[in-house]
Amino acid sequence: MAKPSKKTKSAFDLQVDAVVNADHDDPFAFLGMRQDNGVVVVRTMQPRAAKVSVVDAVTGVVVAELPRLREQGFFCGPVGGKAPFAYRLLLDYGNGVSEQIEDPYRFPPVLGDLDLHLFGEGSHLHLYRHMGAHVKTIDGVVGVSFAVWAPNARHVSVVGDFNHWDGRVHSMRVRHGVGVWELFIPGLGEGALYKYEIKAADGRLLPQKCDPYGFSAEIPPLTASVVYDLKDYAWNDAKWMERRQSTVAREAPMSIYEVHLGSWKRVPDEANRSMSYRELAEDLGAYVKDMGFTHIELLPVHEHPFTGSWGYQPIGLYAPTSRFGSPDDFRWFVQRMHDQGIGVIIDWVAGHFPTDEHGLAQFDGTCLYEHADPRQGLHRDWNTLIFNYGRNEVTNYLYSNALFWLDEYHVDGLRVDAVASMLYLDYSREAGDWIPNRYGGNENLEAIAFLRRMNEVVYGEHPGAVTIAEESTAWPMVSRPVHLGGLGFGYKWNMGWMHDTLRYMSKDPIHRRYHHDDLTFGLLYAFHENFVLPISHDEVVHGKGSVFGRMTGDRWQKFANLRAYYAFMFSHPGKKLLFMGSEFGQENEWNVDGSLDWHLLDDPMHEGVRRCMSDLNAVYRDLAPLHQLDCDGHGFAWIDCNDRDNSVLSWQRKAIDPDDVTVTVINLTPVVREAYRLGVPRAGWYREIINTDSAYYGGSDVGLGGGVMAEAVPWHGLPYSVPLRLPPLAALILQPERG
Repeated sequence: MAKPSKKTKSAFDLQVDAVVNADHDDPFAFLGMRQDNGVVVVRTMQPRAAKVSVVDAVTGVVVAELPRLREQGFFCGPVGGKAPFAYRLLLDYGNGVSEQIEDPYRFPPVLGDLDLHLFGEGSHLHLYRHMGAHVKTIDGVVGVSFAVWAPNARHVSVVGDFNHWDGRVHSMRVRHGVGVWELFIPGLGEGALYKYEIKAADGRLLPQKCDPYGFSAEIPPLTASVVYDLKDYAWNDAKWMERRQSTVAREAPMSIYEVHLGSWKRVPDEANRSMSYRELAEDLGAYVKDMGFTHIELLPVHEHPFTGSWGYQPIGLYAPTSRFGSPDDFRWFVQRMHDQGIGVIIDWVAGHFPTDEHGLAQFDGTCLYEHADPRQGLHRDWNTLIFNYGRNEVTNYLYSNALFWLDEYHVDGLRVDAVASMLYLDYSREAGDWIPNRYGGNENLEAIAFLRRMNEVVYGEHPGAVTIAEESTAWPMVSRPVHLGGLGFGYKWNMGWMHDTLRYMSKDPIHRRYHHDDLTFGLLYAFHENFVLPISHDEVVHGKGSVFGRMTGDRWQKFANLRAYYAFMFSHPGKKLLFMGSEFGQENEWNVDGSLDWHLLDDPMHEGVRRCMSDLNAVYRDLAPLHQLDCDGHGFAWIDCNDRDNSVLSWQRKAIDPDDVTVTVINLTPVVREAYRLGVPRAGWYREIINTDSAYYGGSDVGLGGGVMAEAVPWHGLPYSVPLRLPPLAALILQPERG
């Protein structure tokens, strides 16, 4: 006997199945109020409601109670009337608990067609103003609009604390073409926790995703995005914004203090917690101003799940980390820095992202933001994923993010991390583990185009801002304009100078004559780029020890070497960058989970280093020869770069006014050099501006007693000379008095 066939489901039942299974491909065509065969009906998915009624929004009268058609919470029924009308839903949860809500499925699309078109072609520079979560008013109703890019998804829902993380309640509308999913949820406001529930094209339910464009996030290890209203902030830094371009010009002094906010200083009386943005705004701001630095550079403030990544594996590129406060607290931090005349540069990570399942990886079930082939899409060194710069929507995401920090947080610059890893397809890869470009080369053509366009966008929208590349190779014209064939950065870190000079300073003075070129080689290429001389966080981690620990000799000699090295750096061509703690001779390697060792300043030798750094900042800022031509070969001339037997170097720095000069001489042995004759450019009294051997800094106080008179004795190819008593392991900076 044949089995009876199963009853074929109607089209209506199939659509209801799709709704209750969070699988409907067009919920706005089925849910909400609509006419069905001449009858006005309302359909809604409310899993927690015991009863659902429809209320006339004008009269406030209940016009119908909707039958529950599925036990999962699907309600549907006629509501009377001949045409759709304004309505609300009355949800009865039982036990006397009820609420009236607006129906999300009665509202129009969130994004305009032009926004979608610009996004698709990669030219929507302020895309963040439309994507993500935004508090807004539609048809007189306040709520939150959500928009997320997931073109290969089968279904996307907004889930959060407002719907008990139930993906059946707020299914989104897909905008075909570009693949953006959107929904306006009325009644929602700032502070709501949310994620996206995404089904892949094959029906797999993916791990819930945080918002790529989310403006705020929960404090890690929690991972939800948080609705935050980026309302107009009452900025009060107009004077700074007007003049900031002059602070990053090639002719300006730039002395950058690199900071990790979570470990600069902690609060020991409160379980050694990190300071908040607002606390740091006061303490860090006052300290940086007192020390004379012109800018701070923050290790990444983007939200990141793993503190030990220092921020370099971000999940929320649009969210300042909530570890230290709210987005407005970070705005306050920037405002206070500007109040004190300090520029704010942030490290910007656009080269890679982590594999955490709640982030961008396999976002819609496909390699959406990353390359599918691990030879292009996986960083072997860091086990992170590489952005696919060949996709318009991906580069648009990044362009928009660069502008976001400049627009919304008034940051003054972006230091772009790991540029070398972006430029080379074979970066840190073995043969056979990379794919050549279309010409057979190892250049990442899409990344090059991205970086050039990013710089054009940043400087075009914010002429007062600056971009800086951390680029460790000899790639040409990194800091030259795009229209001349360059990458368009304002400055480039001089990694070679840093490696060479720190290697030299680690050598015993008796052997330094054999390594003399480590100090002089950098001048062969010093003006090929606009360089920043970086003593960065990378030099005080992974077993390298501290900068102080890299100095050779006994304790006194270590301090002397460190002071001399800093004087060498600050009188050398190039802008300056120093990682926190190095300015007072931090002895331990940097610990991201602790604080700098501020107690060391009770030691006169550490306090001496701090004083020396403060004075070096002052002379660097105040003396035009030490900064005006940092990026121009006309501002530098060796006096003697060949005295390797004595480990002595000497040079001139010149201002735009060629008569405005300084003279630096550095003795890198622990021997006092008596009657050391040095050629100088003109007659007169040479004032001792800096002597790193001063007792004020913890030195032995050998020096010139304030200055020296030039003699008409030609020396070193110059018409005059001065007899000097060179202090041990020390630098002198001299300036001729002008009549």
